[in-house]
Amino acid sequence: MTEATDDSVLIVIDVQNDFCPGGALAVGDGHEVVPAINEMIRRFEHVVLTQDWHPEGHSSFASFHEGKEPFHTTEMHYGEQTLWPDHCVQGTAGADFHPELAWNKAQLIIRKGFRRGIDSYSAFFENDRTTPTGLNGYLRERGLTKLVLAGLATDFCVAYSALDAARLGFDTTVVMDACRAIDLDGSLAAAEAQMREAGVVLTEFEALPA
Repeated sequence: MTEATDDSVLIVIDVQNDFCPGGALAVGDGHEVVPAINEMIRRFEHVVLTQDWHPEGHSSFASFHEGKEPFHTTEMHYGEQTLWPDHCVQGTAGADFHPELAWNKAQLIIRKGFRRGIDSYSAFFENDRTTPTGLNGYLRERGLTKLVLAGLATDFCVAYSALDAARLGFDTTVVMDACRAIDLDGSLAAAEAQMREAGVVLTEFEALPA
């Protein structure tokens, strides 16, 4: 299990109002991750947050595609894309971090999904799998090689981030009970299997060092 050492970093994925109850793309019980994540923020010296940050009329919004409904899929220039309700629009309350999240300790906030023509689940790459966010370089420059991930949603942004982290050679752990999933058509089970196969450690909050 990764410990909160000098070369470890907590990466908190998208704990934003629109992904919590009452939000535009609410993840079931999404707010329940906040106490555990706040405790992890207290324990870790290094903390990075990601923030979904879409312009109005983003191409991943179902409202952008005539005749399409949320959670349908469509083909984009970079491959298949799930279409979502309008969410985390730049400058709106829905894009803000959950009000109880202790986010002020973050040393870096990676905003993703701000390019209108491409979605971004991973903290490391846009959904074309090649356009970088810059997080890899930041972590390398700071000598942060052990990554602990938590947040929303397990089967999309958390899993994509963890898989990219493992592919890039980072020691990667996901704290599963500090995440919540959307679970579209078995997407949670598929994400868990992919993470395990990639060498990502799946653990629980109580297994973390105090």
